Amino acid sequence: MTEPLLRRLAARGERLTVAALPWVAAVYRLMPQVSEVIELPFAHGGLQWQARRTVAGQIRGRFDTAYVCPNSLKSALLPLLAGIQDRIGYLGEARFGLLTQRLRNPPKNQRPPMVAFYSALSGERELDQDQPLLQVDKVAVEQTLQPLRLPSAGYYVFAPGAEFGPAKRWPTDHFAELARRLDHPVLLLGSAKEHELCEEIATPVNASQADKCLNLAGKTSLAQAFHAIAGSLCTVSNDSGLMHVAAALGVNQVAVFGSSSPLHTPPLNTRAEVLWLKNEPAYQPALDCAPCFERNCRFGHTRCLSDISAHQVLQGIERLKRL
Repeated sequence: MTEPLLRRLAARGERLTVAALPWVAAVYRLMPQVSEVIELPFAHGGLQWQARRTVAGQIRGRFDTAYVCPNSLKSALLPLLAGIQDRIGYLGEARFGLLTQRLRNPPKNQRPPMVAFYSALSGERELDQDQPLLQVDKVAVEQTLQPLRLPSAGYYVFAPGAEFGPAKRWPTDHFAELARRLDHPVLLLGSAKEHELCEEIATPVNASQADKCLNLAGKTSLAQAFHAIAGSLCTVSNDSGLMHVAAALGVNQVAVFGSSSPLHTPPLNTRAEVLWLKNEPAYQPALDCAPCFERNCRFGHTRCLSDISAHQVLQGIERLKRL
């Protein structure tokens, strides 16, 4: 979702280096406007002063401007410690003295889509909801897929995880039912933490349809996961990072939304089908609780997800085939 911002900056002549944690650095290597990617050696949690001071010393004097995309205090420390003169970001987490140009965070009930939120850091007033774009090498895609021995007729990708929490995850039994009804094999992608979640889909399906599902969660690099998505007939996911990857790669995709909102973090892709019961006037009783943006359903039913059927997702896939 930061890619349109970087495209704007590159278009006006800025040479871009991105500093990112290892798990997201691979995303920026697929953006041709990024000249360099620095992988940050920071662990989750804590200020980690010494590590930040070390990295700051390594990059001191190299950059004129820092665009700080995350809202955290920690993310604004490195540009300050590195002595970067212009430091642009949103106010938040006591960052007033860390930034030289400060944008106000909009109220939660007036949140713009995240692409526009990040693009505003460019200082440009007229901001379109640009589609993020990633580029993959076709040879690299073939090299990733060749060892999997997938049929030439194609395969689907499921990304059933959502790092934020269960209230963003379509039920695994719904994913399993969908897999049974599809006419090609299914690759299950995700992190190592999501391997067991993916097994809840693969095990019952493979019991009746041998080798229909291949669980690759935790077995691929992020770049390999991107290649697998790029080669898919269609990708089905929750509102997650891999959903945005599929959108930026321009593949057919069905995105299932529950506790979050496609008005805030939509898959910006002309080949995307979005399913969100909040937007369905015929669905009753109405989902007055959505979007709640909670990790877990406060009412314990997660109706916003469980009432989206495998048949509805299959219909979305069929609509995309006709495009």
